[in-house]
Amino acid sequence: MTNLTLEPQTSALILMDFQGFVLKNFMSPEIASQVVSTAAHILKAARHAGLPVIHVMVSFRSDYPEISDRNAMFSWLRDNGLIKPGSEEMQIDASLAPHEQEPVIIKHRIGAFSGTDLDMILRANGIQTVLLAGVTTSGVVLSTFRQAFDLDYNVVVVEDACADSDANMQAFLMEKLIPPIGSVVTSKTVIRDLS
Repeated sequence: MTNLTLEPQTSALILMDFQGFVLKNFMSPEIASQVVSTAAHILKAARHAGLPVIHVMVSFRSDYPEISDRNAMFSWLRDNGLIKPGSEEMQIDASLAPHEQEPVIIKHRIGAFSGTDLDMILRANGIQTVLLAGVTTSGVVLSTFRQAFDLDYNVVVVEDACADSDANMQAFLMEKLIPPIGSVVTSKTVIRDLS
């Protein structure tokens, strides 16, 4: 773990894929409940401190033109009816619902930067440090972490505001893969820094 200093003028909280279909299908109810609760505490602290908040969600058009049959994961989700456009399962969890002024990034792939305007929004607002929270850790968090690092952002991952169905994978990412090039912190550290 590392110490943290977040400057509201140059840092942003990015909440990723806290949607019903992810929370219900890719982790246990207990883990889903805990990670959403933790993310909600961070979101409250970020809003109170004036830290910009950006929400990221997966979404598709009704006939799924964004999904290739060669994309094994998304075509499986489509074919099993788990990502129906406009359905309740596609919505961001109510306890993390975006405020009107908070951008919502719509993505069609795993990483939050792939094919989206996230980088443009961050750069337009002078953001240098991104604070990542999301589900799943081996999916959107890892992909976005790698992309953010390649784009020269300071990347901070909030360990307990991320979750994965595989506890060993979660531990490996937080203890081995992320620390050499990014920061891993707890929600308590973030909330303390923002208060």
